[in-house]
Amino acid sequence: PPDEKRAIDARIAAAGSKPQDVMGAASDLLSGLAGGAGLVVTPERDAPVRHAEIVGIGPGQALLVLVFEDNQIENRIINTPADLPASALSEAANYLNARFKGRTLAEARAAAADVLAQDRAALDQAAAGLVEKGLVEWSGEDPTLGRSLIVRGRGNLLQDQQAIADLERARKLFDDLEKTRELIQVLDLAKVGDAVRVFIGSENPLFSLSGSSLIVAPYMNAERKVVGALGVIGPTRLNYARVIPVVDYTAHVVGRVLDGRAER
Repeated sequence: PPDEKRAIDARIAAAGSKPQDVMGAASDLLSGLAGGAGLVVTPERDAPVRHAEIVGIGPGQALLVLVFEDNQIENRIINTPADLPASALSEAANYLNARFKGRTLAEARAAAADVLAQDRAALDQAAAGLVEKGLVEWSGEDPTLGRSLIVRGRGNLLQDQQAIADLERARKLFDDLEKTRELIQVLDLAKVGDAVRVFIGSENPLFSLSGSSLIVAPYMNAERKVVGALGVIGPTRLNYARVIPVVDYTAHVVGRVLDGRAER
């Protein structure tokens, strides 16, 4: 109805232009109009990162705090592997801040992958002379599966100062490779953090067991690229004929406002 559309326009416009405020207003509005729980899935940010902090908050979990160049702050809860040492979190944050400041998360991840490839090539070069001398050998043939450097002929090695230096360099490169792998692991986890995930569909146990349903619509930017989603979780007896248009129109308005295309 026109009155309902005007109410949605006014409520979203009153929230201002900050993404958090707009999405918070949209969630409250959907909850009130549809009689369910409003849900907004935030877009993955593509602004450059100004600063990052990673803090462990419990077994297998950490909080990633990202401050972006557009002054937005985003918190993401990430699940961490059981064998990921606590030091890897602070090292990853320091590494992010030192080497990837001013880049987006996607750019940081790509750059880290490049560093990993360069370090792996440097390790192969450093170990080549040792392998040729028969002092060491690779434990595996496929470098992508993870290899170990097995030292042979320790007596001969101790008599060759250059070999000792090469082996130490190889050891350091192994350490660097491991740290870079851990960093990429953290970056990959960040990309699927809670801020950008949602369960969709009644086939999911989350909804089927609770007798709930989800109505969701994407919101898009000016290029018609989906940047997020919003919807309503409610009982299966929701008035779908009323709720579906409300969700659809709200998504349209939110996309317009966040993209700076709001009709003021």
